[in-house]
Amino acid sequence: MKIVGIGKTNVDLVYSGLPRLIGEGEELYSEGFEILLGGGYPATLAHLRKLGEQTSFITYLGKDMFSSFAKAELEAKGIEVTNVYEGDKIPVNVSTVMITPEDRSIATYTTAYHSTAESEAEVYNASKGADVVLMEALEHLDVYKKLKAEDAILVLDTGWDDELTMDKYGDYVKLADYYTPNSKEAVKLTGKATPEEALDELSKYFKKAVVKLDKRGALGKEGDKTVFVKSIPEFKGIDSTGAGDNFLAGFVYGIVKGYDIENALLCGNITGGKCVTEIGCFRGQVDYTEIELLRNKYQGLIVR
Repeated sequence: MKIVGIGKTNVDLVYSGLPRLIGEGEELYSEGFEILLGGGYPATLAHLRKLGEQTSFITYLGKDMFSSFAKAELEAKGIEVTNVYEGDKIPVNVSTVMITPEDRSIATYTTAYHSTAESEAEVYNASKGADVVLMEALEHLDVYKKLKAEDAILVLDTGWDDELTMDKYGDYVKLADYYTPNSKEAVKLTGKATPEEALDELSKYFKKAVVKLDKRGALGKEGDKTVFVKSIPEFKGIDSTGAGDNFLAGFVYGIVKGYDIENALLCGNITGGKCVTEIGCFRGQVDYTEIELLRNKYQGLIVR
């Protein structure tokens, strides 16, 4: 299957082994430091590549050191790269990630980018013929409409936004074939009180509705059938960075394999759970053989 992602590239400056989060006016020394390709669709695409799918990424890269690093990392992971940025700023998101034994904090630099008619044509040409398209929210709506008319499967993963509402995101939600919010995002978007109520609301738009429950697992609804799929017990988390992005890889893998909602969610729990056993978004991965062995092993985690 050909799977295309569209969106910004992230580079993470990771400080690990901090004893606690840093307060204002304080300085602490970390035990470890790394520069890593960050999360988002690159992490999803890299894991899908590991699972045997053909992947490419349409993104925004400049002439800065972070863009050069990101391009080299993407290509080293077997992801084909198409750059649609023209400008002199740093179009890459750059995050400082501080990891403690209990949690993490992230500060991110980003810059706004607005599409042009020329860049929209580039995005369409690079996406045409894809079996699955991972959508960039609030951009390229007309491109997505064309791709859907050409039978591409559209997948949306918005991430958090203080203005995550149907008024703002509704055109993209209604166009997508799948949407994979976590519980906080689902509740915010739908205006409901609980993840379960949010799932019911999302099922009005999707044949297979999904709500991720972080460490607990994931909820899904297909028709009148609601399922809860527990997290994988053998995976012990040390860094939650990229968990949702890697969940998406397993979920998309399950969809393209034609699995029902519970097995697609189980695949997502496998890839998302494996990710958190390592620092960063790319080290904790499974291949095709491993995901199928684990899927068969953990059918008992599906609660119907």
